[in-house]
Amino acid sequence: MAQTSAPSPRRIAVIGAGIAGLACARTLRQAGHAVTMFEADAQPGGRVATLATPFGSFDTGAQYFTVRDARLATTLQATAADLARRWSASAVRVLDDCGRVAEAARPRGEAHWVAMPSMSALPARWAEPLQTEGALQLSTHVQSLAPDALDARRWQLHTQGPADEQRVHAGFDALVLALPAPEARRLLAGAPAAAALAEPLDAIEIAPCWNLSLAFPNASQPGTLGPQWNAARSTHHRVAWLTRESSKPGREPVERWTVQASHVWSTEHAGDPAARVTAKLLKAFAEITGIRATPAWTEVRLWPQARTLHALGQPFVWDAQRGIGLCGDWCIGDRVEDAFVSGLELALRMVKR
Repeated sequence: MAQTSAPSPRRIAVIGAGIAGLACARTLRQAGHAVTMFEADAQPGGRVATLATPFGSFDTGAQYFTVRDARLATTLQATAADLARRWSASAVRVLDDCGRVAEAARPRGEAHWVAMPSMSALPARWAEPLQTEGALQLSTHVQSLAPDALDARRWQLHTQGPADEQRVHAGFDALVLALPAPEARRLLAGAPAAAALAEPLDAIEIAPCWNLSLAFPNASQPGTLGPQWNAARSTHHRVAWLTRESSKPGREPVERWTVQASHVWSTEHAGDPAARVTAKLLKAFAEITGIRATPAWTEVRLWPQARTLHALGQPFVWDAQRGIGLCGDWCIGDRVEDAFVSGLELALRMVKR
């Protein structure tokens, strides 16, 4: 019987080292392909981000993740069993505008998971093999993509690095854009050979989110300040989510809260100065929790693309003729798990011959 040779390894560039990009890159790498990742931020993870402060860490983006897909459960067990922990705040409260528990709107009892000692530990772990190989370029912004100057069947990227150096990375057989839809659309629209792929992204709607971090180091005992619950969804017109950060496994005991604004309010106030946003969200926080004490420390951050309001409706985009794939949570939703599934399924499609 004649033997068939395995597909030859390809050189693949993955732009964006969030959860979708990491899931895709790891799968492609395990299939034997040469992967190079480009990430504009100084750390991998995207919105799975952590802010370190003198009072303890804050998960400023994704607060937790679900594990509904068996493939994510398997991946966590194999790569991060020591990091992933169930969070005791699984019974997340639903609050009305006055901070009262809405009895008629109790959510289903789904397990919530976090990484220890912070959410960013998970993408950091998944990025380790790529960093060890020198295949993850951080603080590197991809400015444009174009057909390779020496071989039009391949791709080249123009990047700006940490010291503002301009470079051209050439010879890629395929590209993966694991970016928020607006950023992916910008790159695709700027490349005539790929511009047609940008058209379906016009229908995707993603809202911003203001995130407020608060520290109360003078609280007499952690967990005794304010309400007895540790996490809640809120119908308050300014606030969508509140978390007592110190309630998460492996966290510092200092009383700390994260407040995430609603997408409607964040959209209306996206251009507001940080001081005004802080004042408005502090007032809402006090109304909801009853905590009137002045925090010793605050910081706000705007995530420009945080919540998918209108998703693509399919796990990924793959154009085999052009050798370009798109993935991200926005393909199917806005959860951490959506990003993982999107990146994984794109990679599995790319290695299928």
